[in-house]
Amino acid sequence: MNPIYNNIGHSYSSTRRADPFIVQQLADLLGISAEKQFLDLACGTGNYTNELASLGGRWHGVDISSVMLAQASAKNARINWCLAGAHQLPYVSNFFDGVICTLAIHHFFDLPAVFTEVARVLNCGRFIVFTAFPDQMRQYWLYHYFPGMMKKSISQMPEQLVVIQTLQSAGFSIDKLIPFHVTNQLNDLFLYAGKERPEQYLDPRVRANISSFASLCEADELEQGLRLLQEDLSTGRFDQVAERYPSNTGDYVFISASIR
Repeated sequence: MNPIYNNIGHSYSSTRRADPFIVQQLADLLGISAEKQFLDLACGTGNYTNELASLGGRWHGVDISSVMLAQASAKNARINWCLAGAHQLPYVSNFFDGVICTLAIHHFFDLPAVFTEVARVLNCGRFIVFTAFPDQMRQYWLYHYFPGMMKKSISQMPEQLVVIQTLQSAGFSIDKLIPFHVTNQLNDLFLYAGKERPEQYLDPRVRANISSFASLCEADELEQGLRLLQEDLSTGRFDQVAERYPSNTGDYVFISASIR
């Protein structure tokens, strides 16, 4: 199977970069210290791996895409980058003191196998997942303009109960769930990063590095949705649309889990 990001990830680093708030939240939840070993699971181009490594610890990044890892290794040769699938990690048991996974669990075809592998390689630290639940995504105003794309995107995302139960079945206990609300200060231009800056979706460079737009949005829906979005922005109707999509439970979520 050719990894999706081998096809769409060539320009990823141009609009995707580590957000300082997300970095600090991950660092605080992990409890980074110099002597510990950490893994970034499905690390992509290593944006978060690299920033977290600057705060301490010995870091490893694993990803299934050679295109993404080539960009990661160019940023920091001191990090141990590894080409491998998340369901069969090339590390000995109990090797890591903490593991993170940002915006990637929807790409895992066998979530129980992945979480079981994380539990195997994790010693006694935490597993921090940054993701979005389907219920959160149904409140994205993107649904108004790109309903077909959003339905496909949401169908890829594991439901909250599934994620929690799968973690528990793999031997984790859930420490906390922390909602994350997108603001106009967000640096990492992932799917709903334009929540308060809708004009960014008019930029093809931004869309090219969002997997939902790059691989799930049909050409006719994209054209129609962009035209409607541009019209609503120019007439002021956009604010009325956005008001119909409140995000009371957050737009994304940090899940902190530890080995029982």
